[in-house]
Amino acid sequence: MFCCNTRNRIAARNTSQGLSPCTHAAIVANMKLDPAKPNRRAVSRLASFRHAFAGWWYVLRTQHNAWIHAVTSIAILAIALWAGLDRIEWAILILTIAVVWVAEFVNTAVEALVDLLSPEIHPLAKIAKDIAAASVLIAALAAVVVGLLVVGPKLWMRFSG
Repeated sequence: MFCCNTRNRIAARNTSQGLSPCTHAAIVANMKLDPAKPNRRAVSRLASFRHAFAGWWYVLRTQHNAWIHAVTSIAILAIALWAGLDRIEWAILILTIAVVWVAEFVNTAVEALVDLLSPEIHPLAKIAKDIAAASVLIAALAAVVVGLLVVGPKLWMRFSG
């Protein structure tokens, strides 16, 4: 059994205490993959998009921080719309939000891959997960700074003038 983070791994290992298995294991168990048929590339562009949206939906269903990113993204976009950003400011803001989302997606992929390759707790698995999580933290902190630099002056003018 593999789980989404070290704490859940420990919890899953201690099933004698009545702790439930993690979300990754439950979702993967329901994926209905046929081992006799190896996964092949998507047969069409539409199938590729379906796979991409399935990955996006997986992140939203399993990662609590993704919901925080979603709410924050919507809030900052609404504030930016109200503040009246110009085209370059919108581009900077959208790219910054996208970087945070990409970091979250890569972090989730690294967690799943590490759980697959290292079902037992291992110090190197922890390092890989910690580094992937740090990339999200760095992206989120940078996004806050960019948000303050891009939206902050517009908000200051709105509220002070």
